[in-house]
Amino acid sequence: VDNRGFHPVGYYSKEKYSDVGYNLACILTFPCHQRKGYGRFLIAFSYELSKKEEKVGSPEKPMSDLGQQAYKPYWTSTIVDFLLRSTDTSMSIMDMSKRTSIMAEDIVFTLNQLGILKFINGVYFIAAERNMLEQLAKKHPVKEPWVDPSRLHWTPFITDVKRDKFSIHSKKQSLGEDESGRGSNNV
Repeated sequence: VDNRGFHPVGYYSKEKYSDVGYNLACILTFPCHQRKGYGRFLIAFSYELSKKEEKVGSPEKPMSDLGQQAYKPYWTSTIVDFLLRSTDTSMSIMDMSKRTSIMAEDIVFTLNQLGILKFINGVYFIAAERNMLEQLAKKHPVKEPWVDPSRLHWTPFITDVKRDKFSIHSKKQSLGEDESGRGSNNV
């Protein structure tokens, strides 16, 4: 916004329904507005729309080099921030996916990149003490501009939840989770 009004800085396209769980098909920030956080804002916006849809999502694959440069920092800062804010003593990758709307495979990729995901006897473990997460948060902060979900007024395209494999309601419950999706205190 300037004295002449509003100006476009970029755009993205979203499929109403994706058979492979894409929440964003194409993203572009105009060259004169790059390196200002608008691409990250559009990525965050796409995940907020996925949360409204109660789905997990991922960008269209394969990603371009620029797409990877945009998504990796977003996933890293979002996941580290989520882990720091979480009060749960135990959670699954699927729990993280349901709460962030980031697809489980992207969470696994990101945790591997950070070197904090361990795979022992067929089970993933996040091996990171709080002080390590705080160091990672300083290195990979959540940057502005932020998406304010309370200002997002949008009605999603409704599909049959039972048949939609990307709906958070179609994901398996974690141990210690009751029918309502809430964790129990004995986890």
